[in-house]
Amino acid sequence: MPASPASPRPNAVVAVLALAGIVVALMQTLVIPIIPELPKLLDASASDAAWAVTATLLASAVATPVVGRLGDMFGKRRMLLLSLVLLIAGSAVCGLSDALVPMVAGRALQGLSAAVIPLGISIMRDELPVERLAGATAVMSASLGVGGALGLPAAALIADKLDWHMLFWLSGALGVVSLVLVLTLVPESAVRTGGRFDVLGGIGMAAGLASLLLAISKGGDWGWSSGTTLGLFAAAVVILLVWGWWELHTPDPLVDLRTTARRQVLFTNLASVAIGFSMFAMSLVLPQLLQLPEATGYGLGRSLLTTGLVMAPSGLVMMAFAPVSAKVSKSRGPKVTLMIGALIVAAGYGLNIVLMAEVWHLVLVSCVISAGIGFAYGAMPSLIMGAVPPSETAAANSLNTLMRSLGTSVASAIAGVILAQMTIDLGGFALPSENAFKVVMAIGAGAALLATALASFIPRHRPAGTPAGPAPADGVAPEPASVR
Repeated sequence: MPASPASPRPNAVVAVLALAGIVVALMQTLVIPIIPELPKLLDASASDAAWAVTATLLASAVATPVVGRLGDMFGKRRMLLLSLVLLIAGSAVCGLSDALVPMVAGRALQGLSAAVIPLGISIMRDELPVERLAGATAVMSASLGVGGALGLPAAALIADKLDWHMLFWLSGALGVVSLVLVLTLVPESAVRTGGRFDVLGGIGMAAGLASLLLAISKGGDWGWSSGTTLGLFAAAVVILLVWGWWELHTPDPLVDLRTTARRQVLFTNLASVAIGFSMFAMSLVLPQLLQLPEATGYGLGRSLLTTGLVMAPSGLVMMAFAPVSAKVSKSRGPKVTLMIGALIVAAGYGLNIVLMAEVWHLVLVSCVISAGIGFAYGAMPSLIMGAVPPSETAAANSLNTLMRSLGTSVASAIAGVILAQMTIDLGGFALPSENAFKVVMAIGAGAALLATALASFIPRHRPAGTPAGPAPADGVAPEPASVR
C-alpha cells in the first residue's frame, strides 16, 4: 500500500472524498436507462434480468457494515481504496458482458463499493479540524443524492447515443480517477480498534440481510404470500435474532449493539429508515409521471433524457443545502436540523399532491424534497459521531447508511404494490392511476413526518463536530451526559 500524504489539505480531502461518493452513486444510477432493454441485451427473461439490479442491492447491504468494521480495524483509507478497486473491477466485468451471469457478477462487485460514503465521512472525522467537520460530512453525505440525480440524464444520453457498454466503462474510468486522487491526497488515519474480525457475525448479518432484502425486492414478482417470500422473511427474523444474541456475547462484535441501542444512535437510525423511504418514493413517482403518455390525463409524455434533465437540479439543490444544514447544526444542533429537513420533505410531498400537472411543478417538488433531504442527510453523521468513539466511527456510519438503504428498499416494495394495484386501462395496458401516485406521495409525506417524530426523541446534542471522546480500554465509549 503506497504511503499516504503526511500533511492532508482539508479542501482537497473533502473534494476527493465527495467525488468518490458521487462516483459510487453514479454507479448505482447508470443502469436505470437500460433496465427495460436488459432482457433483450442479455438474452434473458425479465425476472432473471432484474438480478442485475437486485445483486447490487444485496451486495451493498452486506458490504456496508462489514467494510465499515474492517475500516475501523485495519484502516479506513485502505478499505476505501479496496472499495474503489471493486467498483472498477465490477465495471470492467459489466463492460465486457453480453450474458446474464457475468453481468450479475459485475453488478455485485460494483455493489461491494457502497461503503465509500460512510468510510469517507469517518476519514473526515479523523483528519479534518473540528470546525470543518460538520460542513464536510454534510457535503459527503449529500454526494449520494448528487450522484444519483446527475447520473440519470448522463446515463440516458449515453444509452441513447452510444453502445450501452459505455455506461460501465464510464463508471470504471471515474473509479480510476477517484482511486488515483485518494492515493495521492487522502491520508490514512492512525485511529484503529484492533481486535479480531467477527467472522460469524459477518456471516450472520449477511445471511439475515440477504434474506430480508431478497424477500422485499422480489416479493412482488414471487407473490407476497408465496412460500418463498414468507420463508425468506421468517429466515431473516430467526437469523437476525440469533445474530443479535451472538453480537451481545462475543468480545469483538461486528456491530456493538450496546452502542447502537443508545437513544441518540437508535433514534437517528430509525429516522434514517424513514428518510430513506421518503427519498426513494420521489425517485419512483416523479420519473413515471414524466414519462406516462399524455392520454392518461396526468402523464406528461416526456422522454427518458428529458426526465433525467428534470430530475438533475434536485442533486444540485441537495449539495447546495448541505452547508446550510451544517450551519444550522452548529448553531441549533443536528437534532433540530434533522427535524427541519424531515418537515421540508413532508411539505414537498404535500405540494406534489396538488402540483403534478406541469413539468415545472415536478421540478419544483423535486427541489423542495431534495432540500429537505440535504438538511436531513447532513445532520445524520453529526448525530452518529457525537455518540460513538472515533475508533467505531466507520462501523457506526456504515450501519446508518444501511438503515437508509433499508428504507429505500421498503419504499420500492410498497410503492410497487400500490402502483400495480391501483391502475387504469389505456389501450389494453394497465398503467398506474393518478390516485396511486397521490397515495404514494401521501405515504412519503407520512414517512417524513414519522422521521420528525422519531428525531424528537434524540437527546439534545453537543455542537456539531465535537468528538464523543476517546474510548476506554474495553472499547465502549462512555455515554455522553446529554444521552443518559
